[in-house]
Amino acid sequence: MPGSDCEIIDLRQPDDDVLITEALAVALRLAQGPTRALGLTRRLYWESESNSHEEQLDLERRCQYLAGETQDYREGVAAFLEKRAPRFEGR
Repeated sequence: MPGSDCEIIDLRQPDDDVLITEALAVALRLAQGPTRALGLTRRLYWESESNSHEEQLDLERRCQYLAGETQDYREGVAAFLEKRAPRFEGR
């Protein structure tokens, strides 16, 4: 595949230093996010392949309830209303 095609679909390989820096930045951003909600989202994704439509909707309902009971949910709503960045704690 010509290099110009690789740039169009971004198949270029970054330098190791760049890759590590970017991977750490993504990991930090995820770690500073609403980790319980992210974990529930991951669970929904992984279980979706084996669930029926009804089972998946039920699981999503239960996960939404659990996420809505977290401190991070309350912090997210407060931050939105106060027009500031949220400070999630993983609770």
